[in-house]
Amino acid sequence: MGDGQDLVDNLRLEEIGPHRYLARNDGVSERGVVFGGQLLAQLSVAAAKADDSKTIKSTQGIFSRTVLSTEPAEIDVDVFHVGRVFATATATMSQRGRQCARAQVLLTSYEEDLIRHAAPMPDVPGPEDAGPWTDAFRRELRMVDNVDINDATVVGPAEMYAWLRVPTAPDEQVIGQALLAHASASFLIGTAMRPHEGMGQSITHKQISSGIISHTVSFHEPFDVRDWLLMAMESPYAGRGRTYGVGRVYTRAGELVASFSQENMIRHLPEGHVVAGREATIL
Repeated sequence: MGDGQDLVDNLRLEEIGPHRYLARNDGVSERGVVFGGQLLAQLSVAAAKADDSKTIKSTQGIFSRTVLSTEPAEIDVDVFHVGRVFATATATMSQRGRQCARAQVLLTSYEEDLIRHAAPMPDVPGPEDAGPWTDAFRRELRMVDNVDINDATVVGPAEMYAWLRVPTAPDEQVIGQALLAHASASFLIGTAMRPHEGMGQSITHKQISSGIISHTVSFHEPFDVRDWLLMAMESPYAGRGRTYGVGRVYTRAGELVASFSQENMIRHLPEGHVVAGREATIL
């Protein structure tokens, strides 16, 4: 268990060399491994240091191996290009001498509109009318219609809506983007399970094996993660041991500020594998 401040503290990476950083995960853990959303957040912050004058436009993470939360991990940043408007960098996280996760990050400067449109915000109740969610990271989360993706006995459509805010976040745009990237990775596996009887996040890593394979976030407008944001999520496909999910993020005023998508693994446990006592997802 941790709190929102733990998340922020773990995004304060220690510089250990040119374009090299040490990432720690104190106070936050999931079965002894680091949640994929946190890996993406740390990789994104490291890559953003390639050009401090720009903010993150998009970030895509690939998670090939689990990262142990009990040990620090190293991040190496390869700066591919820094230009007037755009910059691109790849951040790779390693632990125990093995590469574990990688993110490709596009940075951007502000530009004026040439054209503009945005998908409208869904008509759902606000955070005051949504049910509180017990969050392992102690952010403020509220679920519209009190949806509980942990409950394997409840069946519903492959969609859900969650309100989020992190009151302890600093007034730093890149850190706020990283915190939203972290949160956006949290619920799409559970969203994909909703239509299927007997399926829920409570059985993951116990009766079935699941994990995030890749996660992509595109940021459209500036936002303040300390204010309520609506994550509108759906899973248009599940099959062949995989699920796919998409989402959009809106401010309370209805402005679309980010979009995201996720590829997941969800399958039977490999024959002969026992989950009890494991510290790693079976990938």
